[in-house]
Amino acid sequence: MTAIRFIRIIFIALASVLAFSGAAFAASKEKIERRTNEALSEFREDIGGANEVLAKAKGVLVFPLIRKGGIGIGGEYGQGALRIGGNTVDYYSTAAASIGLQFGGQSRRQIIVFLDQDALDKFRSSQGWEIGVDASVAVVTLGAGGAIDTTQLNQPIVAFVFDNKGLMYNLSLEGSKISKIHEDD
Repeated sequence: MTAIRFIRIIFIALASVLAFSGAAFAASKEKIERRTNEALSEFREDIGGANEVLAKAKGVLVFPLIRKGGIGIGGEYGQGALRIGGNTVDYYSTAAASIGLQFGGQSRRQIIVFLDQDALDKFRSSQGWEIGVDASVAVVTLGAGGAIDTTQLNQPIVAFVFDNKGLMYNLSLEGSKISKIHEDD
């Protein structure tokens, strides 16, 4: 095991313990629902073609707020909801760690769209799902005219990452670990 992988595992474990150590750290379901609705509304309003993508979705995993920060060693964490047919069916968290030249913090929204039923079923039955290991996720960019580049929608799972300035570019989600939040967490 490389030193980087070891540090990544330690950081994710530490972030997970801190995130789930008590009710004070966990966002309420109501807050997650409110933020999820806001993120989906913003996505539909600001991104051309968003409604068409969401209409094709077998499931939509929305992380309305992912916070990232670090000095040399960084980490990110967020909570969100999985919606099927417009209804929330489960809550999830995402966490990742990184090493390298970094200083400061940022926040973003992330929407993962499952366009294939098998991909959604595999995700839901997993005990922890890591992007790039358990599945490939194509990060979608905007095409001409500020609309979704539909040539990237031939993948079973696509992701949209945006902030208050719009869709973000050149962003990799690999290494992000997504886990179901259980009622007793």
